[in-house]
Amino acid sequence: MAEDRDTLIKHYEATRRELLEAIDGLSDALMTETTLDGWSIADHLMHLAFWDDQRASEVERISAGHASVLRMTGEQDEAMNELVTHLRRGATVEQARWELTASRKRLLDAIASATERAMDTSLYGEAGLASGHEAEHTTWILRWRTEKGV
Repeated sequence: MAEDRDTLIKHYEATRRELLEAIDGLSDALMTETTLDGWSIADHLMHLAFWDDQRASEVERISAGHASVLRMTGEQDEAMNELVTHLRRGATVEQARWELTASRKRLLDAIASATERAMDTSLYGEAGLASGHEAEHTTWILRWRTEKGV
């Protein structure tokens, strides 16, 4: 099944707006506290940036006529998340925000220039074309803010 390019771009713009609203007004100290299920907000941003980069690469790869390289099991996905979080932990809030912005731009640019083949959702693995991943993290951040009263 093919995704509609404009709808997909609007989806990614909306989920990013919601995430940015969820972190609006947080100090760097709160952004780097590891009190959100063992992760900091900056860790969440770095994690989302990593997956945006992977998704952008998949769109480019599939546009070029190649197969997905991100078809993985749930266990592999968990292992990847653990490794990436460990490697990216400790980034400054400034870098986390930059990574988030740059990776989303790459994803939106990849979608905007994608071939029709790349709009076929059946060709994607775990880092699929449309994703509710960011909305899930936004929900966790909003829950954390409510619990902390910030």
